[in-house]
Amino acid sequence: MRRSILVIKLGAFGDLVLAFDAFHAIRRYHEQDRIVLLTRSRYAAWALQMPWFDEVWEDPEWRWWQWREVIGWRRRLRGAAFCRVYDLQGNDRTSFYFRLLFPRPPEWSGPAFGCSHPRPDFKGSHLPVSERLLRQLESAGVPRAGRADLSWLKGPVEPLNLPDRYVVLVPGCSIHHPEKRWPALHFAELARRLEARGMGVVVVGTESDRPVVELLKQAAPFVRDVTGQTDFGQLATVGRQAVGVVGNDTGPVHLMAAVGAPTLVLYHGGARPQILRPNGPAVHWLQRDSLSDLTAEHVWNWMRENWVGSG
Repeated sequence: MRRSILVIKLGAFGDLVLAFDAFHAIRRYHEQDRIVLLTRSRYAAWALQMPWFDEVWEDPEWRWWQWREVIGWRRRLRGAAFCRVYDLQGNDRTSFYFRLLFPRPPEWSGPAFGCSHPRPDFKGSHLPVSERLLRQLESAGVPRAGRADLSWLKGPVEPLNLPDRYVVLVPGCSIHHPEKRWPALHFAELARRLEARGMGVVVVGTESDRPVVELLKQAAPFVRDVTGQTDFGQLATVGRQAVGVVGNDTGPVHLMAAVGAPTLVLYHGGARPQILRPNGPAVHWLQRDSLSDLTAEHVWNWMRENWVGSG
């Protein structure tokens, strides 16, 4: 009998990328079952392209006081008759979904109090997020299935008119965390050094990153700016073809690292790169208490030693 399984991963963008290996493990374990992903509406169309899910639901994102919507959501959850739920988001909102299914909740893997398969306690641990998710699944009886195959994650990049050989710069990040941004003028100086060595420079990001991208371009107008022009698949292909990626702790960096791009992430002192680093085969990072104290020369010297060459 084909069972119904719910996987909860709302976002953000980088968090979804960090869950790829966990999604792969769930799909392998539940090969014959119907798997539904619950995520935020802005990721739903992309999630439908993923090979791990039969259906994608958009999180209703109601507020706690909207009880009519809450009741309707409870009715939908109950009506789906999920026999097991993997809560990979693990926040107060998703734990509330567990309580909505009382008095007969399904098997539930997550941090919700009283659930059948409680998530391991990672307090004090430096395990990366991707590893934590796999250990959560193991505690629910789901074995590892190795690295997720991301060959499906691609898109045409011919319209982007990319240089033959290039480094990707990712100068943006969440507008709510300006402390996570390496200064735009530092990115510009790095771009000038790359250009002087005959290396192309490609800048990626979303439209919300436009102000910082424009600052970079004022000082380095020669860069190839594809900000706001790439979907998820195209961004992955841009990363695969790059000599390397240098950027802040943000979703596009996580995605390009996941598909194998050599990646250098720049972290401020309050970050925890051992835990939050991208899950890729060639990820490195540099960290300073304040990112303004991390000079372009320091980043350039690291790149010259590892990617560009010293000749």
